Amino acid sequence: MSVDMNSQASDSNEEDFGVNSEEDDEDDGGEEEDQGDIEAYYDGVASDVEQQGADSFDPEEYQFTCLTYKESQRLLTEEVNTVATALKVLPAVAKLILVHFHWQVTQILDRYKSNSSLLLSDALVQPSSTCRSATAPQSLHCGVCLQVVRRDSLLALPCQHSFCKACWEQHCTVLVKDGMGVGISCMAQDCSLHMHEDFVLPLLPAEELKDKYRRYLFRDYIESHFQLQLCPGADCPIVIKVQEPRARRVQCSRCSEVFCFKCRQMYHAPTDCATIRKWLTKCADDSETANYISAHTKDCPKCNICIEKNGGCNHMTSAGCVLVTGRLMAVNITNAAVTKKTQILSTRANRLRPERPLKNTSSTLRG
Repeated sequence: MSVDMNSQASDSNEEDFGVNSEEDDEDDGGEEEDQGDIEAYYDGVASDVEQQGADSFDPEEYQFTCLTYKESQRLLTEEVNTVATALKVLPAVAKLILVHFHWQVTQILDRYKSNSSLLLSDALVQPSSTCRSATAPQSLHCGVCLQVVRRDSLLALPCQHSFCKACWEQHCTVLVKDGMGVGISCMAQDCSLHMHEDFVLPLLPAEELKDKYRRYLFRDYIESHFQLQLCPGADCPIVIKVQEPRARRVQCSRCSEVFCFKCRQMYHAPTDCATIRKWLTKCADDSETANYISAHTKDCPKCNICIEKNGGCNHMTSAGCVLVTGRLMAVNITNAAVTKKTQILSTRANRLRPERPLKNTSSTLRG
């Protein structure tokens, strides 16, 4: 009797153990299912974040930096020192080279390695081999005022065109008063060699004029730099710097002026700079002024400043971009100007030519 009870007790214990094991198996399976559900739930989180990032992407976003006057000066000085050291030229000459090539240092260094003489002549800081004088002129006459001066009073650029100090001073003073900075060139005819600031500054008579010249130089440096742009706000000294120049929206941190980086006009997306310029001209408030500008002026192909011919030959120079183009912008009309000058000279020669003697006529009458 006791054996049966023991066997029944053991059977009941085995049944209890079996039930518990089944419950444990069910619990383990539930935990695995829960873990799988959690992993499946979080699988889409990363894609959701990426999708949110894509949805928040702004196609008009444009990276730029606002620089103060000192910061922009420091940036320019670093690039000037790099080029001056590599090319072994004066910093003032390096600035002219940088302006001509829009401050693209890598391009300048590559061209210097391939052909250094061509680089300097293209930048108008050294005469070409065909125009270079073998020796300095021995004459003591100034080529402008035709006065006999002392040899130490004659000044010349690398082109060896010598003029007296008084004429150089007058030449530089007039051009600086007209607002010219980098574009001051040699006084000799058909010579476009540029004068660097170390040559010009000692010739300016007043300190006020020297300060103006330095301001014009800084303006020309910034406007010629492919990554920099002056803020168009009134009396705002901030300079905008970008990595890639494009027609995108930028805003000044000082005066909050919003404008297009490429053309410095009000931001005009989605249209391009040329179209908005035409539109602004068409919608000018003073229609008579707009009609006069359209009829009597032409836009400079480089800086888009309106140019009006008020006399003289067809050779026109824009003060807005003379630092970049100089006389090159008038190449298309140079031939016409030369032809016109030749016609005038030939006409004057015909007027001054003496009449032919009537010897043949009289002999004919006698015969």
